[in-house]
Amino acid sequence: MNNIRPFSKKERKNYSHAAVTAVPQTASRPFAQLLGDSKSFFAERQLYENLKNNVPVINGAISKIVRLTGGFTVTCPDKKYEKLLSDFLANVCVGGNSVGIDAFIDLYLDQLLTYGTAVGEMIMNKDMRSFSLYNSELNNIVLKRNGKNPMQIDICNASQGTGTPVANQNTILISVLDPDAGRLHGNSLLKGLPFVSGVLMQIFESIASNWERMGNLRYAVTYRPQNDALEKAYAKDRALQIAKGWSDAMKSGNEIKDFIAVGDVDIKVIGADNQILDSEIPVRQLMEQIIAKTGLPPFMLGLNWSTTERMAQQQTDMLTSELYHYRRILTPVITKIATMFLRMNGCTDSCTVIWDDISLLDETEQAKARYYNAQAEKYHAEAVALGKGE
Repeated sequence: MNNIRPFSKKERKNYSHAAVTAVPQTASRPFAQLLGDSKSFFAERQLYENLKNNVPVINGAISKIVRLTGGFTVTCPDKKYEKLLSDFLANVCVGGNSVGIDAFIDLYLDQLLTYGTAVGEMIMNKDMRSFSLYNSELNNIVLKRNGKNPMQIDICNASQGTGTPVANQNTILISVLDPDAGRLHGNSLLKGLPFVSGVLMQIFESIASNWERMGNLRYAVTYRPQNDALEKAYAKDRALQIAKGWSDAMKSGNEIKDFIAVGDVDIKVIGADNQILDSEIPVRQLMEQIIAKTGLPPFMLGLNWSTTERMAQQQTDMLTSELYHYRRILTPVITKIATMFLRMNGCTDSCTVIWDDISLLDETEQAKARYYNAQAEKYHAEAVALGKGE
């Protein structure tokens, strides 16, 4: 029996009041205020930017993810407008120095992965028939909940005051990556890596210091005066002569020059008896943590770690699922850009984003799976027919 009943007038009044305020009951008060994580977001952004610039593996991983995400096409039912839309997306101006929506999406995804939040803008042309695309700098952006509708996000220009939203919110494009509950900003792909990366950079700096100290040979020249009273009296003068002779021999460059000294003189290389700590194992352990966070198989980053073919295939499958996740975040942005252009040119049709195949290997495996399933169905049908015949 269905126990669902219509709202009473009192219940409808309560729910209608809640719909007008549109404020989550479990949120902190006041919910519509400017969130206090803007300053912390700026600090995190600087930290992640330093990680990307100082750790080549992180920079290479983000670049490869952007390229592996692949290209796309946008279709609409009206073929005339579809051709017009394709020409626009292929030739749209991006930031004044690039052309094509691919350039915009690549930088947009790079920003999303690095900082967890990506912001773009559609800048209208004077003819109001097309527009340009611009990747916004996150330093100039502050996110704020709308005072009238707290479930709507307003993008504010920090240089014009943190409390003043930009005039036309409809032309702003924004995406966040895996945001925490209650936060407007997303989480960077590099979240959790600052400590590990800091230890890795410390090891690299130590290796550089040790090689600078031990690789550039330094010598200890020791003069030991004998018990002769005359030699002890002139020990200082002989030490200065030995120091001058050794210095001249070292400054001779490629010219062969011998060093001659009288008395008990001992010459040793400073640091020759010490061994530099083996860094291969700790560096690999730290690199494993970093690569695990990016989701890329090690061989894609040029790391020849031992792995089986089956393990490599499983890593590729997991990477494919990660790329589909990023595509789901980017699809609404592409759809909004295409829909805006179609509306400006008088078309009310909806558009569809069709992504390219991620890899030929993925298509091959899917084709094999379909082939094996078809064989299984054929054998099953033959077995059933044989059983009925008997």
